[in-house]
Amino acid sequence: MLHFQSITDKIIASAYEVHKTLGTGFLERVYRNALAHEISLAGMPVEIEKPIKVHYKDVIVGEYFADMFVNGLVIVETKCVERLAFPHIMQLKNYLNGTDFHVGLLINFGGVLVEHKRVFP
Repeated sequence: MLHFQSITDKIIASAYEVHKTLGTGFLERVYRNALAHEISLAGMPVEIEKPIKVHYKDVIVGEYFADMFVNGLVIVETKCVERLAFPHIMQLKNYLNGTDFHVGLLINFGGVLVEHKRVFP
């Protein structure tokens, strides 16, 4: 678990850097792209908008797109809302349940301060 915490700590630090530089008011995708760049500058590989296929009895019944996969270990979902809420947490839990990932990180750029929450399946 310590390894995951080290990675999520670096992602959170990257989010603070993005918020410090951009401030508030941009669209979610602007923050997502800036965060992905900042995370790569921190030396971690990032995959953006990676599909997650939902299987049911050997049939694909749906597909989600996670904002980013970091270091092959953490799913990051960015938001630009007043406050993180239960549906945001459940969205990320669904992403985790549809993959072999064990840690997710919600990052909200919509408030005066960056809000973040670690999420587990």
